[in-house]
Amino acid sequence: MSLDKSKAIELLNKIMELELAGVVRYSHYSLMVYGYNRLPIIGWLSQQADEGLLHARKAGELITHFGGHPSLGIGPLLESHKHDIGDILRESLAHEQLATSVYYELLAVAEGNSILLEEYARDMISEEELHAGEVDKMLRKPGDIGTFAAQ
Repeated sequence: MSLDKSKAIELLNKIMELELAGVVRYSHYSLMVYGYNRLPIIGWLSQQADEGLLHARKAGELITHFGGHPSLGIGPLLESHKHDIGDILRESLAHEQLATSVYYELLAVAEGNSILLEEYARDMISEEELHAGEVDKMLRKPGDIGTFAAQ
């Protein structure tokens, strides 16, 4: 078995672009939150932006590790002009689900071909799924046990 490096680099660049879009998205959201709970919410959003930058850098390091050239592009940015925290969280959840799907694509390319990429993809999928779970819990009404996504 051998790793399809060009496909791996393509997916890593897509991941890098999505993570950078997340940095912009979460930074923007943190500026648009108003109301009583503003401070803890903007703190959480800013933390997500910082995490996205770390994830983008990690993907970029792997791109160059495999002899590729990191993209200067950025993933899709949605400006819905809806700044209610529920709208922000729903948009965040959709973005996280998209990123997770690309990590799964990378895992499929890496499995049995590169322990480095396989472990990276698994770790990132785990992080993204935990993050999506946090957002899902924030979208639930107090006392709701069922996931938001299932509603």
